[in-house]
Amino acid sequence: MTTDEEGLAQARAWLTAQADRVIETHIGQVFLVGPHAFKLKKAVDFGYLDFSSRAKRAWAVDRELALNRRTAPDIYQTAVWITREAEGLAFDGLGERLERALQMRRFDADAVLSNTPDRVQGDFAESLGRQVARFHAEAQKVQGAGDSLGYVVRSNADHLRALAADLGERDVSAVIGATQAVFDRLAPLLGARAAQGQVRACHGDLHLGNILAEHGGAVLFDCIEFNDRLSQIDVLYDLAFLLMDLVHRDQDAGANRVLNGYLDEAARTFGPAALEGLAALPLFMSVRASVRCHVSAHMGDIAAARAYLASARGHLRARPVSLSAVGGLSGSGKSTWARRVAPTLGAPPGAVVLRSDEIRKRLWGRAPAERLPAEAYGPGSSERVYGRMLDEAKIALGAGCAVVLDAVFLRPQERAAAETLARACGAAFEGVWLEAPAPVMAARIQARTGDASDADRRVLEEQLARDPGAITWRKVASDALDKV
Repeated sequence: MTTDEEGLAQARAWLTAQADRVIETHIGQVFLVGPHAFKLKKAVDFGYLDFSSRAKRAWAVDRELALNRRTAPDIYQTAVWITREAEGLAFDGLGERLERALQMRRFDADAVLSNTPDRVQGDFAESLGRQVARFHAEAQKVQGAGDSLGYVVRSNADHLRALAADLGERDVSAVIGATQAVFDRLAPLLGARAAQGQVRACHGDLHLGNILAEHGGAVLFDCIEFNDRLSQIDVLYDLAFLLMDLVHRDQDAGANRVLNGYLDEAARTFGPAALEGLAALPLFMSVRASVRCHVSAHMGDIAAARAYLASARGHLRARPVSLSAVGGLSGSGKSTWARRVAPTLGAPPGAVVLRSDEIRKRLWGRAPAERLPAEAYGPGSSERVYGRMLDEAKIALGAGCAVVLDAVFLRPQERAAAETLARACGAAFEGVWLEAPAPVMAARIQARTGDASDADRRVLEEQLARDPGAITWRKVASDALDKV
């Protein structure tokens, strides 16, 4: 009878001989063979995962197949046994079972977002955020999951202490201490979120290296299958890995667009909890950076580990909150302005952007780009939309986030309400009023596709005919947007 160690070695050698490329990770190997990719687990035991026996590795392979088919059914095909036959090794033969392997569809490795992080911007970034939010909305709620984040905080601390000689004793101690202090302070919020159903069976490892850009969209793959404590987590902690990864790669604008796409979509399922949980986002991003720190160190990249350790500490640094509001007629460039300034405000990945057009669609239970009926713009509708926008801004400011309001703000009382909210929340305020020639605004409206705004030329003409009153906000010609 072949031992576990011998069987894994023979299976690895057999696949290596057939493969045109072998990809190494710290817990496995992927063998690219023609149109397929075969994945083997390494015989390792890191405490948070245990692949030390054939049976444990086989369990993990089968679970990886089942869980990843939630988001990538076209990629994850089947699980096979590598067996010993009279003529040699084979897949799913009748002979002795040597090792369990995962069979996947081969894809273009260059399309993995870790290779092209600058691709995560604009509409693609927003779509990705909304996709993650829908995945979370459909994910199974987990009851009695326990202290999953506390487990990671303690595990990180143990790993970092063991690496302190390479990473720097003082820096390691500072990160561990600050992380524990913030975790203790946020314990009531984290417990409340668990009780609200915000702890779910998530992806667990949602960084750029596990997202594929394909056919114009994104595919989430390689979720955590080996330890439920790492995947049955707060949904915002799941998102935080992607946000941290983008910020760490200097893709702040993309991270901000992902966040705001996520928040608008998540609000449809999770309501105010999506914004309330933002108080924990800096902690979540810091913990994720610490995870990457010790993983990088275990893979021998000490320089990367030190950079992640610095990121972990930076995410825990407090930033002042602010409320910005951008107003102007339809087509004046408000959303462009909001999206450009948001990544520069507050803590990474930047400000929460609350857009009145998106809020109106949510209030009517419609998709962002779905056109609303005329009654959605009838008497009292604007008051309801602005009221909801300010309510959400108050929650986000209370969670320690900077906020940008994106709306027409045609009425003086709407502008005054935004300023009043900032004062009440102790937040710095800036109001910007965008202006552009009427033909330019009309042309921009005409050129829109797939946008949340339902404004057309008739709406613009009605706005032009109204008196907005005294504009005390800073006026900006929208042809200056490129200079923002």
